[in-house]
Amino acid sequence: MPEFTVVEEPNSLASELTGAQRLGMDTEFIREKTFFAELCLVQLATGKHIYCVDPLTDADMADFWNSFLATHWVLHSGRQDIEVVYQTAGRMPRAIFDTQIAAGLLGHPPQMGYANLVKALFGVDIEKSHTRADWSQRPLPTAYLQYAAEDVEYLLPAFAELAGALKDKGRLAWAEEDSAQLLDPALYDSDPGTAVGRLKAARNLRGKHRAAAARLAAWRENEALRANRPRQWIARDAALIELASRLPMNSAELARIGGLPGGLVRRSGKTITQLIADAIADDSDYSPPPAPDDVQRGLLKAMQKRVARRAEELGIAAETIASRKDLSALISTPDAPSRLLDGWRRDVIGTELLKLL
Repeated sequence: MPEFTVVEEPNSLASELTGAQRLGMDTEFIREKTFFAELCLVQLATGKHIYCVDPLTDADMADFWNSFLATHWVLHSGRQDIEVVYQTAGRMPRAIFDTQIAAGLLGHPPQMGYANLVKALFGVDIEKSHTRADWSQRPLPTAYLQYAAEDVEYLLPAFAELAGALKDKGRLAWAEEDSAQLLDPALYDSDPGTAVGRLKAARNLRGKHRAAAARLAAWRENEALRANRPRQWIARDAALIELASRLPMNSAELARIGGLPGGLVRRSGKTITQLIADAIADDSDYSPPPAPDDVQRGLLKAMQKRVARRAEELGIAAETIASRKDLSALISTPDAPSRLLDGWRRDVIGTELLKLL
């Protein structure tokens, strides 16, 4: 087990972090009962020491955040870690290197877990026994802290191994580019105006029914943000789709909607029926996107073959270069921004795909 220090005065680390070139980092958080994740622990590896920083004390953290966010982070599958820090501190780190992304660009499985990567690189087995722990409890058991410290113990050595191998193959810039994409605040900011995209069944609704789904999804998003509660605690997806499909106009009709709690009807029934009335008055002519035609299906298959062939040449998984979703979007909306037509992917496959289009 790695040696580590528990830090209850985060600002005491500021000077040491300022001098660090890179930090291995990970977080522990809980979000089962809230909309926003609650940051419960920050683990840092400087190369000389491992720290478990407690953000739940009453201590000031301003100097810690300033120093911590100014460093280069090395993390693994870091999207959720970035999200919880961004929502807590309100800022992004200066730069990151995601070892899961890097491993994929060297031919490892695209979604390789940290324990499997450590095993592959160093032959070390990491025990994953506290993934469901309550990290908000204090004091944290020693076993929890040991588990948390182990999650950063090998990040800097993994960076050295992966970065060296990527540099040899001329792909280090690829990993840096894909890692940097995780620092886009749009990935983490909630936009009620686009919340209907979370309702998969809403894409099949038409006209006023789709308009109702969009209004109801935006309302739920705002309620979840206001109350800091999970979306499904406000109203389940299935209930919103049923509301949009049946368009109830009064409390009696609302009461017959499956999965809609009576308390919600009493508190928000008038708001819901007003949203539905607004949707009925909407002259929206929205219709579901058409199914791909024979030409588009043939083009998709041709693109997938090109991607698979290129991936085999590079010794990496095809989905690391382009997912089916990427290719379908390129076919259906060729003028929209696409990661396939930007950065390293444009050189590797994008130009070839454009010729097919």
